[in-house]
Amino acid sequence: MESQDSLELYQKRIPIITRSVKGKFRRFKTTVLLLGFAVFFLLPWVPWHRAHGIPQAVAFDVTQRKFYIFNLIVYPQDVFWLAFLLFIAAVFLFFITTLLGRAFCGYFCFQTLWTDAFMFVERWMQGERSVRMKLQKQAWNGEKLVKVGGTYAIWLLISFWTGMTFVLYYGYAPDLLHRFFTGDAASAAYITVFGLTFSTLIAAGFMREQICAYVCPYGRFQSVMYEPETLAVTYEYRRGEGKNGRIGMKGELKQREKRQEQGYGDCIDCSICVQVCPVGIDIREGLQYRCISCGLCIDGCNEVMKSVGFPQGLIRYDSELNAESAAPKAPHLHWKRLKVLGYFAALVVMTTGLIVDIANEKDFECSVEQIRQPLYVTMSNGDIRDRYEIRLTNQADESVRFHISAEGLPPGALNLGLMQDALVHSGHSIIVDVGVELKPDQIKQYKSFEFVIQSLANDKDRVEVPMNFFSESSGI
Repeated sequence: MESQDSLELYQKRIPIITRSVKGKFRRFKTTVLLLGFAVFFLLPWVPWHRAHGIPQAVAFDVTQRKFYIFNLIVYPQDVFWLAFLLFIAAVFLFFITTLLGRAFCGYFCFQTLWTDAFMFVERWMQGERSVRMKLQKQAWNGEKLVKVGGTYAIWLLISFWTGMTFVLYYGYAPDLLHRFFTGDAASAAYITVFGLTFSTLIAAGFMREQICAYVCPYGRFQSVMYEPETLAVTYEYRRGEGKNGRIGMKGELKQREKRQEQGYGDCIDCSICVQVCPVGIDIREGLQYRCISCGLCIDGCNEVMKSVGFPQGLIRYDSELNAESAAPKAPHLHWKRLKVLGYFAALVVMTTGLIVDIANEKDFECSVEQIRQPLYVTMSNGDIRDRYEIRLTNQADESVRFHISAEGLPPGALNLGLMQDALVHSGHSIIVDVGVELKPDQIKQYKSFEFVIQSLANDKDRVEVPMNFFSESSGI
């Protein structure tokens, strides 16, 4: 009986061993990596003076339900700001993809940044691509144990500090770090740190390109946003293949003129573009969903073209429309498109709305409700009294005194008792009981009025709340 090959449900991962490369795209990726790591790892340690609250620049105080972002204090009721931000982030992603393909994935994605950092460590500990390939096949000995074990140890340290830094945003960093290592931190801190340590190590150290190919949904639906005018990493097929395909540099084929005479393209089949690719694709096979548009293959190819004296740009950022034309022009952004302009307009409108709303955010909230049990009271002298509850919440970083008054009422109608001004501490709320008394002949004239709540700390923090006066004769 002939044996049949078993059908495997999962393809075994072949480790991608990349080669280092120099060029403008590699420099840009490194700059973004260093800047991103500096912001993420250092921001919890930036001090920030506050009269109350966590004294660091960015802190998320879950127990007090306050998010501190420099001078901005965000409360749970400001959740619509998050909706604004998510919308802006999504539209910005679509906007960039329509113009530049998966440029976000190639330069700014967290998976890309941490994988890049892990690859730097791997190259630093184990050497260049050829050395690492030899080390991979080498039997285990002292050298391999030190290099591979040292690589894993540094990976683990980066992963742990990634999880630790994430947790430090949720408290005062020096105090939380001390409590974490003395065993006094909350159990959620330990669960989060060790969970992120494990996931970062697996994602950036071992799964790498598989996260982009199988876990992240963005790589799958990117084709919906690609258009013929979208700039993406492109291999100029006509120039690279010629009529007879690509061929190496040998004999008279080292001269470009001879290659063209014999029908060969400029691609010398060195496979540098494949060796530098972090996801292991061959860009010469055309646009593929695994490509993250990082541009490293462009740097590699340009380096080779320069060394052999051929024109650079065989692999470049270009649109499908231009690359497949009979006479390709210099690549440029095709931004005069309805979809691009629509995304841009949405970005401008939503970003402006968010900025304006944050700029006009008051340091307090108030609500006014009439006490309806009873709806009104007839006094012994015949006056009618309505009672109202004013709830004040101080969102400022310090205690604030508020002045309560009313517009549209006759003198002496507003009764605040002994509380002419209300003192509210930072992050606290108080309820002020207010009475309004009118004579029967005044009710029709003063059926409507406004409560005015004015912060004595900031003239701009003023709220006017329209209210109605209720009574049997008011007709309401």
